[in-house]
Amino acid sequence: MIEVLDGIPFSLDAESVRKRLRIRGQSATVESMVGDLLEAALPVARPKAMYAVSRVDDRTENTVEIDGVRFTSKVLRVNLDKANRVFVYVTTCGRELDAITVPSTDLLRAYCLDTIKTMALGAAIRHLTDYLDRRYHPGRMSHMNPGSLGDWPVSQQAQLFSVLGDVEGAIGVTLTEGMAMVPTKSTSGICFPTEVRFESCQLCPMEKCIGRRAPYDPDLVRQYQRTST
Repeated sequence: MIEVLDGIPFSLDAESVRKRLRIRGQSATVESMVGDLLEAALPVARPKAMYAVSRVDDRTENTVEIDGVRFTSKVLRVNLDKANRVFVYVTTCGRELDAITVPSTDLLRAYCLDTIKTMALGAAIRHLTDYLDRRYHPGRMSHMNPGSLGDWPVSQQAQLFSVLGDVEGAIGVTLTEGMAMVPTKSTSGICFPTEVRFESCQLCPMEKCIGRRAPYDPDLVRQYQRTST
């Protein structure tokens, strides 16, 4: 089953955006800029999500097959060891909002617009998570994203999109030759039931990452290595 979630509620006020910007000593100029961008963004913003209720068909030491599509990742295979049903998804801020641009030389305005697009993507992610919880009652869920670990490279975006079908036609998200998503404020991944919450960040030693959601856990790394051998 594949479903598109459109018409996702999204609203912002200037104060929320200013707090997210984290600019010290914000001036009247910044306040005016935020107001102008919200005036342009809010009428057109349409964050979206798309997901598939998918079955885990087969597993090998390093691979897992979902709806007949084979993914290569030891970590993903271990995480789905006891899963029969997963949710494959893509979320996005939407092409409508992404179409708004500002001069590349205006770095502050570009940063502010990028922040608004990120917050729209966040609204799509939260809406999808809440919707899956209400409709399917899956219990504790974790997720993995292609490219978040070397073990599951971004090149496997192609396989993930193939599970969902016409992602571009449904929610306007496309893949570049390098497997980056357009709009850039989009995410993709697989949600799966788990007894213990998992974040890819726990296996990534990169320091000072602004997207980090959990601390690096070397003990967990060793655990996955043992399980995968």
